[in-house]
Amino acid sequence: MSVRRAAHAGSWYEDDGTTLTAELDGWFAAVPDEIGGLGSLPVPGARIIIGPHAGYAYSGPCAAWAYKSLDLSNAKRIFLLGPSHHHALATIALPELTSYATPLSKDPLPLDTETIKKLSSSSSRFETMSRRTDEREHSMELHLPYIHRKLQLTFPDRSTSEYPPLVPIMVGNTSADTERTVGALLAPYLADQSNAFIISSDFCHWGQRFGYTYYVPDAPQQKPPLPLTFDHLPQPPTTIPQAEEATVAVSGQSLRRNSELQTEIYDSISAVDIATMKAITTGNAKQFLSILRKTGNTVCGRHPIGVIMAALEEFAAATGGDVGKFHFIRYERSSDPDDVSDSSVSYVSAVAVV
Repeated sequence: MSVRRAAHAGSWYEDDGTTLTAELDGWFAAVPDEIGGLGSLPVPGARIIIGPHAGYAYSGPCAAWAYKSLDLSNAKRIFLLGPSHHHALATIALPELTSYATPLSKDPLPLDTETIKKLSSSSSRFETMSRRTDEREHSMELHLPYIHRKLQLTFPDRSTSEYPPLVPIMVGNTSADTERTVGALLAPYLADQSNAFIISSDFCHWGQRFGYTYYVPDAPQQKPPLPLTFDHLPQPPTTIPQAEEATVAVSGQSLRRNSELQTEIYDSISAVDIATMKAITTGNAKQFLSILRKTGNTVCGRHPIGVIMAALEEFAAATGGDVGKFHFIRYERSSDPDDVSDSSVSYVSAVAVV
């Protein structure tokens, strides 16, 4: 058995299992047991989540909202989709390793090597990522402790080796066509109630250090202030015209100097992020791509999100149903920039019932 080490433990998150467990449990406890509009947590049938992947000091509390909502009671397999931050990739990469270690137990989380092989042979768009590529990437690793703890809580009588195995999928800088193709390949798995999907993504990376200073000069003041939860975030159903209107409302340009400020930078960031969420709640991948082209919003997991949206569209078309629309349940930001030299990263948690 070839094991991926927990390469970012001790820096991005705690490397002591007892300390990490207490930290995760504390964040879970801070999330209410019920969310108005969705009901008690976990949400029955909530097999798909979007969650952040920054260092736990920044995004750990936000991620707890997604994981407390996630329903793994019937799970036999967990797909984990994350972007590539370091490895130049225009397609999709699957692991060569067979298990992933976390600090939460001596035994690593198992991978579903059979499904990985099946996917790898199904399309030329899949390649294999090396151990080095796998261990350098943080987008999926930052979800592993949360997955592991969620499995411990859901299946307390099982050993780690008996948990539903993972199918990690690194999504590169893919075209819309590739996302549709891969989405179609994943749609049959989506139709199976025993499969869960975890999508790793942060939202807006704002600041000169990210090369992104998009600014909406007439953005409204964000009320109430962050963090935001279900009642103040976009929810389905959202029509295409509503999403298009929201996209037009965040017209802007790059901010070059403080003398150009008309409204607060952080209000502009909120406006763009919320309009992006609204596009996602349409369930229409083209609408999501449209606002990304319009604003350039630096959603680092835009390609994994594009893949799961394509899979949901394929599934909905096959079943004739209107299912799998994302509900946004938490929105936070690392800081509130008010100067052109400042920076921030946004974090969201979202859940879809299928």
